[in-house]
Amino acid sequence: MLPLTMAQGLTRTSRTQLLGGLLAAGVVGPVVAVGSTGLPVHAQEGSPAPSSEQVDRPGITPAQPASEPQVLVSEVLVKGLEGHPDRERLERAVYDSLMVRPGATTSRSAIKADLDAIYATGWFSDVRVQPSDGPLGVRLVVTVSPNPVLTEVVLNNPEALLPASEISEVFATDYGRTLNLKTLERRVKELQKWYAREGYSLARITGPTRVSPEGVVELSVREGVVEGIKVQFLNANGDATNEKGEPIKGKTKEWVVDREISLRPGELFNRRELEADIKRLYGTGLFSDVKVTLKPIPAKPGEVQIVLGIIEQSTGSLSGGIGYSQSQGLFGQIQLNESNLFGNAWDVGTNITYGQYGALADISFNIPWIKGDPNRSGLRMKAFLSREIPQVFQSTEDGSIRTLSGFYQPPAANLLDAQAVNRAFGNPSDYVWNVEDLGVENIKRAKQVPIAVVNGKLLTGADFNLYNPEGDLVRVQRVGGNVQYIRPFRGGDPYKKNLWTLIAGISGQEATPMNGLGELRPYGAAPFKNAGTNNTQTGRTAATTESIICLAYNCAESNQLVGARLALSYNTLNDNKQPRSGSFLTMSSEQYVSVGENSPTYNRQRIGATHFIPVNWINFYKGCRPKKGEAEDCPQALAFQVTAGNVVGTGSLPPYEAFCVGGNNSVRGFNNCDLGVGSSFVEATIEYRFPIFKIVGGEVFVDAGSLLGTQGDVPGKPGELLLKPGQGFSVGTGVILTTPVGPLRLEVATRDWTGDYRFNVGVGFKF
Repeated sequence: MLPLTMAQGLTRTSRTQLLGGLLAAGVVGPVVAVGSTGLPVHAQEGSPAPSSEQVDRPGITPAQPASEPQVLVSEVLVKGLEGHPDRERLERAVYDSLMVRPGATTSRSAIKADLDAIYATGWFSDVRVQPSDGPLGVRLVVTVSPNPVLTEVVLNNPEALLPASEISEVFATDYGRTLNLKTLERRVKELQKWYAREGYSLARITGPTRVSPEGVVELSVREGVVEGIKVQFLNANGDATNEKGEPIKGKTKEWVVDREISLRPGELFNRRELEADIKRLYGTGLFSDVKVTLKPIPAKPGEVQIVLGIIEQSTGSLSGGIGYSQSQGLFGQIQLNESNLFGNAWDVGTNITYGQYGALADISFNIPWIKGDPNRSGLRMKAFLSREIPQVFQSTEDGSIRTLSGFYQPPAANLLDAQAVNRAFGNPSDYVWNVEDLGVENIKRAKQVPIAVVNGKLLTGADFNLYNPEGDLVRVQRVGGNVQYIRPFRGGDPYKKNLWTLIAGISGQEATPMNGLGELRPYGAAPFKNAGTNNTQTGRTAATTESIICLAYNCAESNQLVGARLALSYNTLNDNKQPRSGSFLTMSSEQYVSVGENSPTYNRQRIGATHFIPVNWINFYKGCRPKKGEAEDCPQALAFQVTAGNVVGTGSLPPYEAFCVGGNNSVRGFNNCDLGVGSSFVEATIEYRFPIFKIVGGEVFVDAGSLLGTQGDVPGKPGELLLKPGQGFSVGTGVILTTPVGPLRLEVATRDWTGDYRFNVGVGFKF
């Protein structure tokens, strides 16, 4: 590119005078000095190069001070690019940056602005202007030193988190080309975005701090270090001190707060990690607000102190209410709970429920995180006293098994003793009374009849057809307790989301069957009409002793159930409250061991699996139709559930411990336990959930279940006596209301596609 020249100018005398003024003003020699790093002084760390906004653009002549001397420019010449591979482009960049033109006058400030504009292009590490007198005016020689060809970008901290691959990707198009400081500035901002994406919001990249002649650029990085964490308790107004100026003292011990914080002094600050820590603090239920303040440490640049302003909330509660359930009837409930006992985040509570048909009283103690445990393990303990009406002994349509006060005992002279006969009732298929063998007079109307004594009266089968013994439902009273150890598997990181959780526990209880007055009743009688000749399911020909069963193991007045439980769960749900994707798997095994004559030995296994697939089939709710730039809010999913269970050692299984199928959280077209009672079962559900309005959703479902033909394996066969089908399915739909206590389900389901519909009200999702 040719130098810029002019055809005419001022006289030599005037040029010389003005040139002298420029020289006196200092516009001679290197205007921009070079520092020890090889970069211009204003490129040193802490003194960034002027941006394009700070430099007047070419072609715009700034206002000149009136007293500043002016000279006529005859020629502008660029030097320093001889032999450079990018000479043409760099010369064009210089000339395009100049405001001064041959034939026009200039001044010291104008030349200084030109120098800044040339340097602002980013191509040069040094720019100098040398004026000299010429025949037609002042000749300006602009000498530039181009930046080296970029070969590598490195960080001054080799242990920085920024991956080398990220640097290579950002600068891929710049390697092998002349370094441009403006482009470098943009690339540094891109590297800064990587830290922002990863949550390191305090990280700063500056520089270059050094550019070698070989084209190696060094950048300075400070990633932001946590100097310390301070817990500060605040009152409800957010003040850290009381009226006397004294610090607010919290109830919660500081180690309870500190253990929920994963960030530690000396670690890099990460915004995402801190947000997760704050979420965990809220998850404890102990705090109403957590205010976060980051205080820089003046003596330690790049380090901050995290101050957590904690506002505690009330952790004690007293609540009560009334309700209705099939097992309790109309009931009232009172609950007392404290979730921060002694400031240790221990949860202790008691619950008293008294209903029309039963009652419950329990006290529980829960340590959600054992102090000092690196695995975030927990401990739960409970003691209870309950009296309930087991659904095993009830049928909505075919009556219920009723308590029976006693049986006729045959004379000792007979071949059978009383103890043997009573044991026969526990397994009626082994032996059936025969009237002739017993020698009972006046009872010869049938070969096989049930015999019992109720209120001093000897009853026969005919009597049972007209009268339910005592007419009372079976109650089972349980007194006992359990201890559970909960161990999440987090890979040694207590803050990592755990996929697997192990639960190990031991339990002990005494179970006693009785009537509504609390009188012990080890025997029960089913409606004898269920065993008549019209019963094609069982094929019974008359009312027999099979209609009388033992309510407890070994026909005892009470059973002692002592066992151990081992359970394992796997959770990948995206949301535990209202999932849309992911899976949940549970497996458990309970082993009961005998500790006496009336203590059974058996093993019960159970497995359940759920899976959610996100869909978007129905778009009633506006959150399912987000506008551009809006996030989708559409909790819509296709859900699947399969559960199964099995008992090994059914001969020792107390009937009240058998599996029940049917009800609100089972096959919903059937009432509770009305589908069947067995020693094995399997259930499956397909459910489609979709939002309608903000707090209203809908569902369509299909449930199916089967006892796998095991109703007869349960001692006494209560499911068969009550004519429960043992298998079935239901199809239904419902509305889900979001309430403060959780989802409220209002459902209707048909039973086996018949005209028999069942309406259901439930709290919480089925799964």
